[in-house]
Amino acid sequence: MYSVVLLTERALSELDVRQVVSLHEGLDDTVTYHVLLPVDDASAAMAASLGTLGGVDVATAPVGDPEDVRRMQEITEEAGADELATTVAGLQAAGQEVVGHLTSDDPVRALEHLVAEVSADEAIVLTEPHLVREFFGLDWAARAKRALDIPTLHLLERETFDQQSGGGEGVNLI
Repeated sequence: MYSVVLLTERALSELDVRQVVSLHEGLDDTVTYHVLLPVDDASAAMAASLGTLGGVDVATAPVGDPEDVRRMQEITEEAGADELATTVAGLQAAGQEVVGHLTSDDPVRALEHLVAEVSADEAIVLTEPHLVREFFGLDWAARAKRALDIPTLHLLERETFDQQSGGGEGVNLI
């Protein structure tokens, strides 16, 4: 069995599914994808938003009613579960074995943990382009490549392989 841990920011599109699956066509082993989708911590997101709007005074203020924070967390987790279910269903429709995982931990740390837990053979980080983070090596893919001892591939969501390599209308740095 060949295990692939796939860290993604959101649900995979049909194009994303086709491209991920195409990477493993022709393998003799059965491929199992372990999809990892991070969900935000609602209270931390609210505090960060308030901090950027109002400076230090607002950042140290109470975030809000605990019931509001709890409900926001539920909404966030439900949205994450829906996106994960969409991704799992897309990969299953393509004939793949899939296990879905949500995490509220740091995405790269969660990736490291899952890679170790399933003895993964490969990791894929599928994100939208984050040019500033990528430039400074702070993006998930760069951090994962430094942390993991297995092949780690960075794919850009909703772009063909040709676009990602500069052959189409994809993101180009220069």
